[in-house]
Amino acid sequence: MNRVDLDPLLQELEESLEGPAVTAIGGGHGLARTLEAVQRYASSISAIVGVADNGGSSGRLSPALDIPPPGDIRRAMLALTPNPSLWRELFAYRFTEGDVKDHSLGNLILAALTDLEDDFEVAIRTAELYLGAAGAVIPVARRRLHLQAVVDGRLVDGQLAVARTRGDVSELRLVPEDVPANPRALDALAEADQIVIGPGSLYTSLIAPLLVPGVVDTINAAGARLVYVCNLVTQDGETLGMDATDHLAALTGLTGMRMPDAIVANETAPVVPPPVEAVRVDPTALAGLGVTLESCDLVDPAAPWPAHDPVPLGSVLGRLAVA
Repeated sequence: MNRVDLDPLLQELEESLEGPAVTAIGGGHGLARTLEAVQRYASSISAIVGVADNGGSSGRLSPALDIPPPGDIRRAMLALTPNPSLWRELFAYRFTEGDVKDHSLGNLILAALTDLEDDFEVAIRTAELYLGAAGAVIPVARRRLHLQAVVDGRLVDGQLAVARTRGDVSELRLVPEDVPANPRALDALAEADQIVIGPGSLYTSLIAPLLVPGVVDTINAAGARLVYVCNLVTQDGETLGMDATDHLAALTGLTGMRMPDAIVANETAPVVPPPVEAVRVDPTALAGLGVTLESCDLVDPAAPWPAHDPVPLGSVLGRLAVA
Protein backbone atom coordinates (compact mmCIF):
# COMPACT_ATOMS: atom_id res chain seq x y z
CA MET A 1 0.00 0.00 0.00
CA ASN A 2 1.48 3.39 -0.99
CA ARG A 3 1.28 6.76 0.72
CA VAL A 4 -1.70 7.84 -1.37
CA ASP A 5 -3.63 4.80 -0.16
CA LEU A 6 -2.68 5.48 3.46
CA ASP A 7 -3.74 9.13 3.59
CA PRO A 8 -7.55 8.54 3.81
CA LEU A 9 -7.01 5.86 6.46
CA LEU A 10 -4.80 8.14 8.55
CA GLN A 11 -7.29 10.98 8.21
CA GLU A 12 -10.13 8.71 9.31
CA LEU A 13 -8.09 7.55 12.33
CA GLU A 14 -7.23 11.12 13.30
CA GLU A 15 -10.87 12.17 13.03
CA SER A 16 -12.01 9.22 15.15
CA LEU A 17 -9.59 10.19 17.89
CA GLU A 18 -11.15 13.65 18.09
CA GLY A 19 -14.54 12.40 19.21
CA PRO A 20 -15.86 12.37 22.77
CA ALA A 21 -15.39 9.66 25.37
CA VAL A 22 -18.81 8.05 25.78
CA THR A 23 -20.03 5.80 28.58
CA ALA A 24 -23.32 3.95 28.08
CA ILE A 25 -25.30 2.22 30.83
CA GLY A 26 -27.92 -0.49 30.45
CA GLY A 27 -28.34 -4.00 29.17
CA GLY A 28 -30.00 -6.19 26.60
CA HIS A 29 -30.90 -5.20 23.05
CA GLY A 30 -31.33 -1.53 23.96
CA LEU A 31 -27.73 -1.09 25.09
CA ALA A 32 -26.55 -2.94 21.98
CA ARG A 33 -28.37 -0.44 19.75
CA THR A 34 -26.85 2.48 21.63
CA LEU A 35 -23.35 1.01 21.32
CA GLU A 36 -23.82 0.60 17.57
CA ALA A 37 -24.92 4.23 17.37
CA VAL A 38 -22.13 5.61 19.55
CA GLN A 39 -19.45 4.05 17.34
CA ARG A 40 -20.37 6.59 14.66
CA TYR A 41 -18.89 9.54 16.59
CA ALA A 42 -17.05 8.51 19.79
CA SER A 43 -13.27 8.26 20.21
CA SER A 44 -13.61 5.83 23.14
CA ILE A 45 -16.55 3.77 24.36
CA SER A 46 -17.30 2.13 27.69
CA ALA A 47 -20.39 0.01 28.25
CA ILE A 48 -21.50 -0.48 31.87
CA VAL A 49 -23.72 -3.55 32.15
CA GLY A 50 -26.00 -4.72 34.96
CA VAL A 51 -25.32 -8.01 36.79
CA ALA A 52 -28.75 -9.06 38.05
CA ASP A 53 -30.09 -10.98 35.03
CA ASN A 54 -31.59 -14.33 36.11
CA GLY A 55 -33.25 -15.43 32.88
CA GLY A 56 -32.27 -17.66 29.97
CA SER A 57 -28.74 -18.93 29.53
CA SER A 58 -27.37 -16.38 32.00
CA GLY A 59 -29.87 -17.47 34.64
CA ARG A 60 -28.56 -21.02 34.39
CA LEU A 61 -24.84 -20.26 34.27
CA SER A 62 -24.57 -17.42 36.78
CA PRO A 63 -25.69 -19.21 39.98
CA ALA A 64 -24.25 -22.57 38.94
CA LEU A 65 -20.75 -21.15 38.40
CA ASP A 66 -21.02 -18.15 40.76
CA ILE A 67 -20.14 -15.63 38.05
CA PRO A 68 -21.91 -12.45 36.96
CA PRO A 69 -24.54 -13.17 34.28
CA PRO A 70 -22.66 -13.17 30.96
CA GLY A 71 -25.53 -12.68 28.49
CA ASP A 72 -25.83 -8.89 28.36
CA ILE A 73 -22.05 -8.56 28.53
CA ARG A 74 -21.68 -10.86 25.53
CA ARG A 75 -24.36 -8.92 23.62
CA ALA A 76 -22.59 -5.63 24.33
CA MET A 77 -19.27 -7.04 23.12
CA LEU A 78 -20.91 -8.18 19.88
CA ALA A 79 -22.43 -4.73 19.39
CA LEU A 80 -18.93 -3.27 19.71
CA THR A 81 -17.60 -5.75 17.13
CA PRO A 82 -18.90 -4.62 13.72
CA ASN A 83 -16.39 -6.56 11.61
CA PRO A 84 -17.25 -10.16 10.69
CA SER A 85 -14.94 -12.89 11.97
CA LEU A 86 -15.04 -16.50 13.11
CA TRP A 87 -14.82 -15.34 16.73
CA ARG A 88 -17.85 -13.11 16.23
CA GLU A 89 -19.81 -16.03 14.78
CA LEU A 90 -18.81 -18.22 17.70
CA PHE A 91 -19.87 -15.65 20.32
CA ALA A 92 -23.21 -15.15 18.55
CA TYR A 93 -23.93 -18.88 18.13
CA ARG A 94 -26.81 -20.37 20.14
CA PHE A 95 -27.46 -24.09 20.57
CA THR A 96 -30.91 -25.39 19.64
CA GLU A 97 -30.89 -28.91 21.06
CA GLY A 98 -29.28 -31.28 23.56
CA ASP A 99 -28.04 -30.49 27.06
CA VAL A 100 -26.80 -27.10 25.87
CA LYS A 101 -30.10 -26.08 24.24
CA ASP A 102 -30.70 -22.31 24.45
CA HIS A 103 -27.18 -21.65 25.70
CA SER A 104 -25.16 -19.07 23.81
CA LEU A 105 -21.70 -20.35 22.95
CA GLY A 106 -20.36 -16.89 23.81
CA ASN A 107 -21.70 -17.25 27.34
CA LEU A 108 -20.01 -20.63 27.67
CA ILE A 109 -16.72 -19.23 26.34
CA LEU A 110 -16.84 -16.42 28.90
CA ALA A 111 -17.51 -18.97 31.64
CA ALA A 112 -14.60 -21.12 30.46
CA LEU A 113 -12.25 -18.13 30.25
CA THR A 114 -13.24 -17.16 33.79
CA ASP A 115 -12.36 -20.65 35.00
CA LEU A 116 -9.02 -20.52 33.20
CA GLU A 117 -8.11 -16.99 34.30
CA ASP A 118 -9.81 -17.16 37.72
CA ASP A 119 -11.13 -13.64 37.04
CA PHE A 120 -14.34 -12.69 35.20
CA GLU A 121 -13.05 -9.29 34.10
CA VAL A 122 -9.85 -10.78 32.71
CA ALA A 123 -12.09 -13.18 30.79
CA ILE A 124 -14.03 -10.23 29.32
CA ARG A 125 -10.86 -8.42 28.29
CA THR A 126 -9.49 -11.58 26.68
CA ALA A 127 -12.74 -12.04 24.74
CA GLU A 128 -12.67 -8.39 23.64
CA LEU A 129 -9.17 -8.94 22.28
CA TYR A 130 -10.20 -11.97 20.23
CA LEU A 131 -13.32 -10.19 18.95
CA GLY A 132 -11.54 -6.95 18.13
CA ALA A 133 -14.11 -4.99 20.13
CA ALA A 134 -14.17 -1.21 19.60
CA GLY A 135 -14.70 -0.45 23.29
CA ALA A 136 -14.67 -1.82 26.82
CA VAL A 137 -17.52 -3.74 28.42
CA ILE A 138 -17.57 -3.35 32.21
CA PRO A 139 -19.84 -5.20 34.67
CA VAL A 140 -21.29 -2.63 37.07
CA ALA A 141 -20.24 -4.80 40.03
CA ARG A 142 -17.72 -7.59 40.33
CA ARG A 143 -20.21 -10.19 41.53
CA ARG A 144 -23.70 -11.27 40.56
CA LEU A 145 -26.57 -9.49 42.29
CA HIS A 146 -30.25 -10.25 42.83
CA LEU A 147 -33.06 -7.82 41.98
CA GLN A 148 -36.21 -7.34 44.06
CA ALA A 149 -39.10 -4.91 43.65
CA VAL A 150 -42.20 -3.84 45.51
CA VAL A 151 -45.01 -3.81 42.94
CA ASP A 152 -48.47 -2.68 44.05
CA GLY A 153 -47.37 -3.23 47.65
CA ARG A 154 -46.09 -6.80 47.26
CA LEU A 155 -42.57 -8.16 46.97
CA VAL A 156 -41.55 -9.49 43.57
CA ASP A 157 -38.33 -11.51 43.58
CA GLY A 158 -35.89 -11.77 40.68
CA GLN A 159 -35.26 -9.71 37.56
CA LEU A 160 -37.30 -11.95 35.29
CA ALA A 161 -40.34 -11.78 37.60
CA VAL A 162 -40.00 -8.00 37.98
CA ALA A 163 -39.95 -7.58 34.20
CA ARG A 164 -43.15 -9.61 33.81
CA THR A 165 -45.20 -8.17 36.68
CA ARG A 166 -47.75 -5.46 35.93
CA GLY A 167 -48.29 -2.70 38.46
CA ASP A 168 -46.78 0.34 40.14
CA VAL A 169 -43.15 -0.14 41.18
CA SER A 170 -42.63 1.79 44.42
CA GLU A 171 -39.29 0.28 45.42
CA LEU A 172 -36.42 -1.47 43.70
CA ARG A 173 -33.38 -2.96 45.41
CA LEU A 174 -30.38 -5.16 44.82
CA VAL A 175 -29.38 -8.00 47.12
CA PRO A 176 -26.86 -7.72 48.70
CA GLU A 177 -27.36 -3.96 48.90
CA ASP A 178 -23.81 -3.10 49.98
CA VAL A 179 -21.82 -4.55 47.08
CA PRO A 180 -19.76 -1.60 45.77
CA ALA A 181 -19.55 -0.57 42.16
CA ASN A 182 -16.75 -1.84 39.99
CA PRO A 183 -13.95 0.79 40.18
CA ARG A 184 -13.52 0.55 36.40
CA ALA A 185 -17.17 1.50 35.96
CA LEU A 186 -16.78 4.52 38.23
CA ASP A 187 -13.66 5.61 36.36
CA ALA A 188 -15.47 5.32 33.01
CA LEU A 189 -18.30 7.51 34.31
CA ALA A 190 -16.00 10.10 35.87
CA GLU A 191 -13.87 10.41 32.73
CA ALA A 192 -16.72 10.49 30.19
CA ASP A 193 -17.61 13.48 28.05
CA GLN A 194 -21.10 12.04 27.51
CA ILE A 195 -23.09 9.50 29.56
CA VAL A 196 -25.94 7.74 27.74
CA ILE A 197 -28.67 5.83 29.56
CA GLY A 198 -31.12 3.73 27.58
CA PRO A 199 -33.00 2.58 25.72
CA GLY A 200 -33.97 -0.59 27.53
CA SER A 201 -36.26 -2.11 30.12
CA LEU A 202 -36.73 0.78 32.54
CA TYR A 203 -36.55 -1.01 35.88
CA THR A 204 -34.57 -4.17 35.12
CA SER A 205 -31.97 -2.90 32.62
CA LEU A 206 -31.61 0.83 33.36
CA ILE A 207 -32.48 1.51 36.99
CA ALA A 208 -31.01 -1.74 38.38
CA PRO A 209 -27.34 -0.92 37.60
CA LEU A 210 -27.85 2.63 38.91
CA LEU A 211 -28.69 1.17 42.34
CA VAL A 212 -25.17 -0.18 42.85
CA PRO A 213 -23.49 2.01 45.52
CA GLY A 214 -21.26 4.66 43.98
CA VAL A 215 -22.78 4.76 40.50
CA VAL A 216 -25.29 7.60 40.95
CA ASP A 217 -22.93 9.63 43.12
CA THR A 218 -20.33 9.45 40.37
CA ILE A 219 -22.84 10.41 37.67
CA ASN A 220 -24.10 13.35 39.71
CA ALA A 221 -20.56 14.61 40.27
CA ALA A 222 -19.42 14.05 36.68
CA GLY A 223 -19.05 16.93 34.25
CA ALA A 224 -20.38 14.81 31.39
CA ARG A 225 -23.55 15.67 29.52
CA LEU A 226 -26.19 13.15 30.63
CA VAL A 227 -28.54 11.87 27.93
CA TYR A 228 -31.53 9.55 28.27
CA VAL A 229 -32.66 7.63 25.19
CA CYS A 230 -36.36 6.97 25.65
CA ASN A 231 -37.97 3.68 24.65
CA LEU A 232 -40.08 3.62 21.50
CA VAL A 233 -42.96 1.69 23.07
CA THR A 234 -44.13 0.74 26.54
CA GLN A 235 -43.39 -2.74 27.89
CA ASP A 236 -46.04 -5.10 29.16
CA GLY A 237 -45.10 -5.89 32.75
CA GLU A 238 -42.87 -2.86 33.35
CA THR A 239 -44.10 0.41 31.88
CA LEU A 240 -47.68 0.07 30.63
CA GLY A 241 -49.36 3.48 30.51
CA MET A 242 -46.17 5.40 31.24
CA ASP A 243 -45.15 8.39 29.10
CA ALA A 244 -41.66 9.85 28.73
CA THR A 245 -42.07 12.10 31.78
CA ASP A 246 -43.10 9.07 33.87
CA HIS A 247 -39.98 7.25 32.70
CA LEU A 248 -37.81 10.15 33.86
CA ALA A 249 -39.65 10.36 37.19
CA ALA A 250 -38.96 6.68 37.89
CA LEU A 251 -35.37 6.92 36.67
CA THR A 252 -34.52 9.83 38.96
CA GLY A 253 -36.92 9.15 41.83
CA LEU A 254 -35.86 5.57 42.52
CA THR A 255 -32.12 6.26 42.21
CA GLY A 256 -31.43 9.86 43.25
CA MET A 257 -29.76 10.49 39.90
CA ARG A 258 -29.81 14.05 38.59
CA MET A 259 -32.24 14.91 35.83
CA PRO A 260 -30.73 14.22 32.39
CA ASP A 261 -29.63 17.21 30.35
CA ALA A 262 -31.41 15.85 27.28
CA ILE A 263 -33.87 13.18 26.23
CA VAL A 264 -33.84 11.54 22.81
CA ALA A 265 -37.34 10.51 21.75
CA ASN A 266 -39.04 9.15 18.66
CA GLU A 267 -41.40 11.47 16.81
CA THR A 268 -43.39 8.80 14.98
CA ALA A 269 -45.79 6.28 16.53
CA PRO A 270 -44.99 2.64 15.75
CA VAL A 271 -48.02 0.40 15.34
CA VAL A 272 -48.05 -2.18 18.14
CA PRO A 273 -50.78 -4.41 19.58
CA PRO A 274 -52.52 -3.24 22.78
CA PRO A 275 -52.00 -2.93 25.67
CA VAL A 276 -48.54 -1.87 24.47
CA GLU A 277 -48.41 1.60 22.90
CA ALA A 278 -45.94 4.15 21.63
CA VAL A 279 -44.33 6.11 24.48
CA ARG A 280 -46.03 9.51 24.55
CA VAL A 281 -43.86 12.64 24.78
CA ASP A 282 -45.08 15.93 26.31
CA PRO A 283 -42.64 18.70 25.27
CA THR A 284 -44.16 21.15 27.75
CA ALA A 285 -43.71 18.78 30.67
CA LEU A 286 -40.13 18.04 29.67
CA ALA A 287 -39.35 21.75 29.33
CA GLY A 288 -40.70 22.24 32.84
CA LEU A 289 -38.14 19.70 34.07
CA GLY A 290 -35.34 21.57 32.31
CA VAL A 291 -34.70 18.70 29.91
CA THR A 292 -33.82 19.37 26.27
CA LEU A 293 -35.94 17.31 23.88
CA GLU A 294 -34.34 15.92 20.73
CA SER A 295 -36.74 13.99 18.52
CA CYS A 296 -36.67 12.43 15.08
CA ASP A 297 -37.73 9.23 13.37
CA LEU A 298 -35.70 6.62 15.25
CA VAL A 299 -37.49 3.41 14.25
CA ASP A 300 -35.44 0.75 12.47
CA PRO A 301 -37.59 -0.21 9.44
CA ALA A 302 -35.95 -3.64 9.23
CA ALA A 303 -36.65 -4.69 12.84
CA PRO A 304 -39.51 -7.16 13.45
CA TRP A 305 -40.44 -5.29 16.67
CA PRO A 306 -39.92 -1.54 17.22
CA ALA A 307 -36.21 -0.95 17.80
CA HIS A 308 -33.91 2.05 17.50
CA ASP A 309 -32.08 2.53 14.22
CA PRO A 310 -28.41 3.12 15.13
CA VAL A 311 -27.88 5.53 12.21
CA PRO A 312 -30.30 8.34 13.19
CA LEU A 313 -29.70 7.61 16.87
CA GLY A 314 -25.98 8.07 16.34
CA SER A 315 -26.57 11.35 14.51
CA VAL A 316 -28.65 12.76 17.37
CA LEU A 317 -26.30 11.57 20.10
CA GLY A 318 -23.33 12.91 18.16
CA ARG A 319 -24.93 16.37 17.95
CA LEU A 320 -25.69 16.33 21.66
CA ALA A 321 -22.12 15.36 22.45
CA VAL A 322 -20.80 18.62 21.00
CA ALA A 323 -23.72 20.88 21.96
